Amino acid sequence: MINGILNVCKEPGYTSHDVVAKLRGILHQKKIGHTGTLDPDAEGVLPVCLGKATKLCDLLTDETKTYEALLHLGIATDTQDMSGTVLEQAPIYASEQEVRDCILGFRGEQLQIPPMYSALKVNGKKLYEFAREGIEIERKARKVCFYEIRILECALPLVRMEVTCSKGTYIRTLCNDIGEKLGCHGCMEHLVRTRVGRFTLEKACTLEQIREFVTDGRLDEILVPADGMFEKLDAYAVSDEMERMAVNGNAIMPSALHALGTIENVSVWQKAGNEETRFRLYLPSGAFVGIYEYDKGRDLCVPVKMFLERT
Repeated sequence: MINGILNVCKEPGYTSHDVVAKLRGILHQKKIGHTGTLDPDAEGVLPVCLGKATKLCDLLTDETKTYEALLHLGIATDTQDMSGTVLEQAPIYASEQEVRDCILGFRGEQLQIPPMYSALKVNGKKLYEFAREGIEIERKARKVCFYEIRILECALPLVRMEVTCSKGTYIRTLCNDIGEKLGCHGCMEHLVRTRVGRFTLEKACTLEQIREFVTDGRLDEILVPADGMFEKLDAYAVSDEMERMAVNGNAIMPSALHALGTIENVSVWQKAGNEETRFRLYLPSGAFVGIYEYDKGRDLCVPVKMFLERT
């Protein structure tokens, strides 16, 4: 089984599920999961987890994301993007400076009502299924955060902008909300996701490029191993005597571990009361076991998430 994360460049026309289905055929593997839905018309970064790394799907879904979006003012559609049916049109009376000020005013925490055309579920049914039946469901506003918004180009009625935001944010809805605040309506004309956490568009591969790497036997060149997602955590190896305990996911005494690299030994936790008590654990062979955490009350290191491929 292949374990790791692929930085996929999703092309327009594919759903996130389409990408997973295509990869199952390319890699001949069923255990694959994506890390957050990207609209069919959108393109860009879609990290996909393989094998044991599917345990990271939730972690990657929670990552900060960056988008490049094209806002089209003066138009409102039922989907909040240009793929939908036009509901209303209005002239733009705001000046370019007023448009810029309005957009930048959305930086920080905001309350956002999810769009009807979304995959969110209500009573087990997706909102877009209700929308296609002409049924409007009341949605609660959710707290989101726009960490940064940069205007790249302004040529009204079009505004190109870069948005860095929290999970669960709909850029379509941001475009709609900007238009409503300006009193002229607005929708999204195009969207590219340029970053998800550490994964960037510059290093993303299309499905066809991934197929070529597989054919050439070079998949490892683009596959990010699970432990690569935890590079900021210190690394420790378990002693030969305690290897079986680690393989079975048992708690381990700090004295059975030794530090890898230049970091201090585990005993520093007891002495300094360091708040960061999570670390990467490896077998003596170098195989990645998973993420462990030091439990000060019991003076033991306990597993948080296991990634070891047991044979």
